[in-house]
Amino acid sequence: MASAFLDIVNTTLDWVTSALDAPSARAVVFGFNIGGHLFVEVLLFVVILFLLSQKSYKPPKRPLTEKEIDELCDEWVPEPLIPSLDEEMLYEPPVLESAAGPHTIINGKEVVNFASANYLGLIGHKQLLESCSSSLEKYGVGSCGPRGFYGTIDVHLDCEARIAKFLGTPDSILYSYGLSTMFSAIPAFSKKGDIIIADEGVHWGIQNGLYLSRSTVVYFKHNDMESLRETLEKITTKNKRIKKLRRYIVVEAVYQNSGQIAPLDEIIKLKEKYRFRVLLDESNSIGVLGKSGRGLTEYYGVSAEKLDIITAAMGHALATEGGFCTGSTRVIDHQRLSSSGYVFSASLPPYLASAAITAIDILEENPSLITKLKKNIAMLWKGLSDIPGFKIASNPESPILYLKLEKSTGSMKNDMQLLEDIAQRVLKEDSVLVVTSKRSMLDKCRLPVGIRLFVSAAHSESDLLKASESLKRVAALFLSSS
Repeated sequence: MASAFLDIVNTTLDWVTSALDAPSARAVVFGFNIGGHLFVEVLLFVVILFLLSQKSYKPPKRPLTEKEIDELCDEWVPEPLIPSLDEEMLYEPPVLESAAGPHTIINGKEVVNFASANYLGLIGHKQLLESCSSSLEKYGVGSCGPRGFYGTIDVHLDCEARIAKFLGTPDSILYSYGLSTMFSAIPAFSKKGDIIIADEGVHWGIQNGLYLSRSTVVYFKHNDMESLRETLEKITTKNKRIKKLRRYIVVEAVYQNSGQIAPLDEIIKLKEKYRFRVLLDESNSIGVLGKSGRGLTEYYGVSAEKLDIITAAMGHALATEGGFCTGSTRVIDHQRLSSSGYVFSASLPPYLASAAITAIDILEENPSLITKLKKNIAMLWKGLSDIPGFKIASNPESPILYLKLEKSTGSMKNDMQLLEDIAQRVLKEDSVLVVTSKRSMLDKCRLPVGIRLFVSAAHSESDLLKASESLKRVAALFLSSS
């Protein structure tokens, strides 16, 4: 029936075409142009309806035979639960056999340690050890519960007050783990539909917080204020609902993936012009930047009130663990009710909170620690300024001295392997422990990989000279032969 109908349609179309081609008929059709068009349109409409009404062909249903089932089972290859392991995944980092101070023990051998962010050299400090010991005797090892469920101990409140007083903010909140501070605070304030403008070089903890927030995330070029301005301009002009949305700029004070320092003065100008809030991570700047170690705000002479949220991990300059967020009372109170890392995690062990208080006391009583750290940074920078095949990517005042290859091998994997080989040779031959910027499969940072040296106030001049001479010698050996 369908084929017969189609034959009729084709015959009719042929007749119309031949009629239009005939010279005598053209004048007639021209006179009735509207009627001709209407006839063709109706005809096509009928054809379309007819075709849509036809049922698609379906093969008859029948159960599969046992042979067919066996063949399908033989062909099926299940997806692996985990990816196959390669040499990079099988790599095991050096294992420390003593405290991660300026010198540590690896495989029974003492090495100079540039792999630990012990900026003020407080790891193993006598006052910290005494503080932890007395706290252990009084409170035990842990609280065994979240802060909101009998996990709050008086030393937690003392630590939060001490941090707020040190940084000049109204209030602070403690987290049990440094990274959880970043990926809990961000989702607590930014939700689905909100807008976050973030630096492309932020570390994984911040990346995870951006992902968990489910907000619209737009990245700008690393530490490039012109790129940030263009991004803010584009977002505010194209989004008509921008005034109704919560919107944030997320940056690090000292970038872990490059060692660069964020230009806070310019960021605040852009924040005020485009009416965004700023979340600043000061994990690598507290105890380092500024005359008294109060971080990026002191370094630029900017009031902490200009920033909306400040977060930091305490496992670097303060030589303890955990993290904190500081800001206005409203910002802190909101996190006590809606921040997952605070609400659902067991509270920070009391002895670590005691250690943080003691570390801040030591820092305020000994400003010479910061002076010594700055001197060491300048000395190591000078020693590595002419290292063959590398260039220093970090800021001259950053405690993270970041070396990246002048000329890439062409792939990040090969670059990383070359850097690993250099780091292992330096450790093996000269007993100097440095680390590469190895990133997990979860880390989406696309900045160039490199070798990181974490400078400490506890490093001696001989430590710094040994590191610079060793790296220059081994770098020349590898890069001249490659």
